[in-house]
Amino acid sequence: MELELKLDYDFDQKIENAITWAKELLDSQEYPLRCLAFVEDAYERSNGIEMWGGSDARESAELYEAHKNTGNPPAGAFVFYSCSGLVEGELKHWGHVALSLGNGEAIHAWDKVRIDHYLEVCHLQAAPGWTKPEFIGWAPVQRVLAGMQKKQWD
Repeated sequence: MELELKLDYDFDQKIENAITWAKELLDSQEYPLRCLAFVEDAYERSNGIEMWGGSDARESAELYEAHKNTGNPPAGAFVFYSCSGLVEGELKHWGHVALSLGNGEAIHAWDKVRIDHYLEVCHLQAAPGWTKPEFIGWAPVQRVLAGMQKKQWD
């Protein structure tokens, strides 16, 4: 069963804030190997909230049941990919995640923060020791922000 996407003003504003924040970091190398931190920070820091997901992109994809949504992701959705690689000496299936811009494009932290078509992410050159990402699906903003709480960020 696909999740129905119903946005109210509150979600619309949160999405807009997150996308604006993320685009301000285009070309930044501030998030190497931290794609989940990047997309979560986009929502959290731009909206004064705290959210909870998995400890990595793979775990979050499972938690949010991203595999149930495989069409074109709407703006604000978390777009998930399967991939593995070495981080601080640990070889693991970490996954990858991007923030959908709603027009087929997604912004994500790769070698730098960049915008790619969400399906073209699967064709990016993987870092040494990493597998290429494979599209899993996406999670809508309502699911990603379930249980969010207000938080003051420095």
